[in-house]
Amino acid sequence: MNTSYDVKFWEIQRRTDRKTSAFLVRWTVARKPKSKTFRTKGLADSFLSDLRQAAKRGEAFDLATGLPLSMLESEPSGPSFLAFAQSYVLRRWRTSAARTRETDAYALLTLVPALVADVPGRPDAEEVRQALRSHALLPEDRRTELPREQAAALAWLEKASLPMSALGEAGTLRLALDAIAVTFGGKTAGANTVRRKRGVLHHLLEQAVEQKLFTTNPLDEIKWTPPKAVTVVDPRTVVSPAQARQLLDAVPKVGRKRGARLKALFACVYYAALRPEEAADLRQKNCTLPESGWGLLILERARPQATKRWTDNGQTHESRRLKHRADKETREIPIPPVLVAILREHIEAYDVAEDGRVFRTETGGSYSSSAYSYVWQEARRLAFTPTQVASSLGARPYDLRHAAVSLWLNAGVPAPEVAKRAGHSVDVLLRVYAKCIDGQQDHINGKINDALE
Repeated sequence: MNTSYDVKFWEIQRRTDRKTSAFLVRWTVARKPKSKTFRTKGLADSFLSDLRQAAKRGEAFDLATGLPLSMLESEPSGPSFLAFAQSYVLRRWRTSAARTRETDAYALLTLVPALVADVPGRPDAEEVRQALRSHALLPEDRRTELPREQAAALAWLEKASLPMSALGEAGTLRLALDAIAVTFGGKTAGANTVRRKRGVLHHLLEQAVEQKLFTTNPLDEIKWTPPKAVTVVDPRTVVSPAQARQLLDAVPKVGRKRGARLKALFACVYYAALRPEEAADLRQKNCTLPESGWGLLILERARPQATKRWTDNGQTHESRRLKHRADKETREIPIPPVLVAILREHIEAYDVAEDGRVFRTETGGSYSSSAYSYVWQEARRLAFTPTQVASSLGARPYDLRHAAVSLWLNAGVPAPEVAKRAGHSVDVLLRVYAKCIDGQQDHINGKINDALE
């Protein structure tokens, strides 16, 4: 335990940024700021008096908690951050999707190793993360036996992990926020990554409030501005109808068979605005494909990809309810004749999987994101000019969905109907997807020019 005799105290501060009265006790230990909030002035006075009396007696103060040793021994520390993080993951496991579990764990891989005391023998950072990833942050029946180095790393972490009570201090929370702002390699983390990790920390502390470890969420008291994340579609990524057709025509030319088997999947993303995970679980029974005219897709489930350790079935793909929908809730999407024809040809050529899935590998499995992303990049090289290939135009298969929704909006389809087909709220639709498609700028400029004449 690291201690110091360098202690300074500040006057009690009344908090005016809360609905109820609150009083903040502030002090420093070895120049590190510490604080604790109380609901009444009397409690704050009593606590500050205890600290001052300990300092007068010449007691050492603990650097991690900021408390004198006599108070530290009597202070109920509660669970460690590691122990609470483990219980947090387990409480959410049954009701969370695999990707949500993975997001929680990824944030905790950053936070748990950062919120530790200065205990000698700190192990290699990657050994600590691996011990968390494959053991500590999984249910007991999914844990692997740890190699000697990782077992030692976990033992150190259990000893060093700060008590949850330490997260009531501004300095500790600042330490956590600093940690999520960088990658494991020490570089500045992306804005979306930082926001996701901060969201996990906030939700974890909300559960700590529910369990009476804190009276309010201490993270709400930290003045911290998250990095600005991109939440709108970049118009430069959105392909025009002509470009989409060029790409879809190029897909079958990739590889001997894989490209041909994937054309209809990409067509579903473009013509029906399906998410790739929704196309992956599309069943023949979900498709109404008349010989002529418009058809209909009735989506029931999605088939997202995740790391095996986080899925219920232990496979990389598992069928789950639709995004933003209740279990067994469906979504109906009318599809144009061009997509009807493509799906009919696909089913006739390749049949369907045993469970009725329209899109399957030759062995009946699901395509990995890396597999269809490779085909997509090769199709871009065949369909686009070198300048376009180097640009962000249609850079990802998901950009076909952006193009579809933008096309519908620009064609004058009412926003509520577009949102219904795309599986979004109207608010999200207008904020994220209402963008012009590539190739319309000359037409729009011409209309403006006509108006100016």
